[in-house]
Amino acid sequence: MKESLWGYWIVVLGISIMSVMILLQNYTTTNEQDYYMIKEVLEASMYEAVDYGYYRDTGELKMNAEKFTENFIRRFSETVNINKKYTISFYDIYEEPPAASVSIATSTNKTAFGQNQGAKDDQAAVVNRLTGILYTNSKYKPRV
Repeated sequence: MKESLWGYWIVVLGISIMSVMILLQNYTTTNEQDYYMIKEVLEASMYEAVDYGYYRDTGELKMNAEKFTENFIRRFSETVNINKKYTISFYDIYEEPPAASVSIATSTNKTAFGQNQGAKDDQAAVVNRLTGILYTNSKYKPRV
């Protein structure tokens, strides 16, 4: 009986430690995680927004800006953590040559610890700014 009681307490201790780790992870944000997520979403959205009809006709890359923003927001919303607040800002979206600059500010949930309950200064935000440019070295020449 004595050994089974120790086993029970070890299992309870393990479950409580795991739950504390999960709760703390929801209140933290990492720059590296956000950077790679934004980088992948930016690249995929730019490739998806390329106007291939224009490329076939002229041999130059051209991107549709509205399609890019729509794809970026859709892809980003599918991969984000629901426990964080994201603010997306688009800067300098060029259609030809395809280039876009995106800034995303990630902030954690508000915390209510100590005397700062309800204060606006208790949020931490991580801002990532990325610029992506698509180009081609192709020797493709359209037929006239």
